[in-house]
Amino acid sequence: MSRIRATYWDPDGARYGIPTYWWRGAPPGYATRRQLTAAGLRPGGQPIAAQVLWRGVGGTRTAYLYRLDLARPKRTATPAQRAAIGKALTARRTCPTCATVRPYFIPRSLGECLACAYPLEDAA
Repeated sequence: MSRIRATYWDPDGARYGIPTYWWRGAPPGYATRRQLTAAGLRPGGQPIAAQVLWRGVGGTRTAYLYRLDLARPKRTATPAQRAAIGKALTARRTCPTCATVRPYFIPRSLGECLACAYPLEDAA
């Protein structure tokens, strides 16, 4: 085992407080949040079970691991929630000045669509 890997090897949690493994050294049964999401799962309120440490840009990097047997399926939005999200996204594309629904989100810095914010540039 290399010196770098030995630094991040703590399966008992004596040094770091929780079980710690090196990059690609975690045993089966653990997954990161991204891996859970890709599998259609979520942590489901469980605490962090372990961590993976590796040397990266800017210092030591950390990825927290969750137990797969305690993970729960992802929740899906109800039809009412999907309708509310659709209305909210449409409101973000509607200009308050000209009441036109644009194919882009209205910039918050301008508060109105580009045609209303810069009327002389459209006339040219």
